[in-house]
Amino acid sequence: PAFPYKYKFKFAGCPNDCVASIARSDCSVMGTWKDDIQVDQAKVLEYSKTVDIEAEICDFCPTRCIDWDGKNLEIDNANCVKCMHCINVMPKALKPGKERGATILIGGKAPIIGGALLCSVFVPFLEMDPEDDYADLKELTDAIWELWGEHGKLRERTGEFIQRVGLSNFLEEIGLDPIPEMVMAPRSNPYIFFDDEIFETDDE
Repeated sequence: PAFPYKYKFKFAGCPNDCVASIARSDCSVMGTWKDDIQVDQAKVLEYSKTVDIEAEICDFCPTRCIDWDGKNLEIDNANCVKCMHCINVMPKALKPGKERGATILIGGKAPIIGGALLCSVFVPFLEMDPEDDYADLKELTDAIWELWGEHGKLRERTGEFIQRVGLSNFLEEIGLDPIPEMVMAPRSNPYIFFDDEIFETDDE
C-alpha cells in the first residue's frame, strides 16, 4: 500500500550537519563516533600560539569537559556531547574517535501543515557496516514504515504521527526501548501514573 505521505532520508557526515538533516528529513543519519576524541598535543601547542584555548574552546564547551593547563589538553570524553566546536577550531590537533558509526534521528520536517519539526534521537550510536548491507538501519526503517504506513493519516509525516500517537506508544510498537537521549525537556508534571498491572495483587 502507498505511504500516508513522503518519507525523506538525509545523510550528514558528522554532527556539524551541514545539510540540515535534522530539520529537513523524516530520518536523519548523522555520522558520529563512540570512543575518545583523538588529541595531538604537539599540534595543540602550535594552535595555542594563535588561539586562546581557554577562552575560545574550554569556555565554549557546552558541558565544560575540556581542561587546558597551558601544556596539555584534557578531555572528559564521558561528558562530551560531540558538538564539534573544539574540532572545528583546531582540526589539525583534534579528530573524531576511531570507532565510528551514525546517530539515527527521526521525525523532522519543514512547515507545511502542522509546522516545522526537528528530528529526535532514536539510536545514539549505530554501527554502519557496508559488509552487512546496513541491516540494522534497514530493520529500524522497516519497523517504522510498517507502523506509520498502517496507522498514519493522509499527508501525515512521521513526526506528526509520533506526536499524535505518543512517543512511548510509537517506541513500543517498533521495538525500541526509551533512552535518556530521547528526552527533549524535563517533565513539568510532578504526578506519575502507573500501568494498571502494577496494582494487581498476587491473588489475581
